[in-house]
Amino acid sequence: MCGIVGTLNLNHNPPIEDGRLRAMLGALRHRGPDEFGTYIFQDEISGVGLGSARLSIIDLGGGQQPISNEDGTVWIVFNGEIYNYVELQPMLEKAGHQFRTHCDTEAIVHLYEEYGVDCVQHLNGQFAFAIWDERKHILFMARDRVGIRPLHYTLQDNALIFASEIKAILADGRTEAELDPVTLNQIFTFWSPLQPRTAFAGIHTLPPGHFMLVDPDGNIRIEPYWTPDFPDAAEPYPYTLDEAAQQLRDLLVDATQIRLRADVPVGAYLSGGLDSSATSALVHHYTDNRLETFSI
Repeated sequence: MCGIVGTLNLNHNPPIEDGRLRAMLGALRHRGPDEFGTYIFQDEISGVGLGSARLSIIDLGGGQQPISNEDGTVWIVFNGEIYNYVELQPMLEKAGHQFRTHCDTEAIVHLYEEYGVDCVQHLNGQFAFAIWDERKHILFMARDRVGIRPLHYTLQDNALIFASEIKAILADGRTEAELDPVTLNQIFTFWSPLQPRTAFAGIHTLPPGHFMLVDPDGNIRIEPYWTPDFPDAAEPYPYTLDEAAQQLRDLLVDATQIRLRADVPVGAYLSGGLDSSATSALVHHYTDNRLETFSI
């Protein structure tokens, strides 16, 4: 599952404290028990700290985070899975990038070098990540299209503090756990906060399909990079029932096959519904290994 944390000082000081990052990571130990890693950068312009609590799934021995590019000027912490990293790697190597690991995280670093913020357009997966560009003094964060992986942030004492879970932001020590009455009203009305609000005042969620860019002057820009494309209800449906069923099956097969890439055994959770049963049947059909299933 993994978890990420980070701090960006917007007024160039005080210096980043490794102890704060470690405290935040401690709050995410349940997400990434395999290893902790931190990165701190400080100069006269910016100060940033990144941290990762890793659950090893791909490249168990070589995928330690934070991960950098070849010359150590672009760093990333990442939570999620990039399903098409196998296809991305040869494309990036052809462009001149050198890989030191076999993990999906490193592919994002080189994609950012090649395409900047448009790197997210090339990703097939579920993700939340933060990239620090030392040369440009830019912090770039993004979340997957439908928000499978969480990413929260707050502004406190001229610092941007972010993490996979709110409890990690609170562990930094500069944010009070104060309930937001507007969000409580939303929860009682809609059963969920309306993003970017959370249940805590001053703590926000980066919306699904959005990225955040923070420049050297501390200006924060949040923009969507993807929105759902809904068909016009007034137009006739372009497929017959059989065509739609075949298209759904093709998409499910493709999505299932690409998710079977892992360096650890793959299992399936059976909820008793059609969705988990269909997915498990496809997994069983497209893998040679015995499929372990679990239910509650």
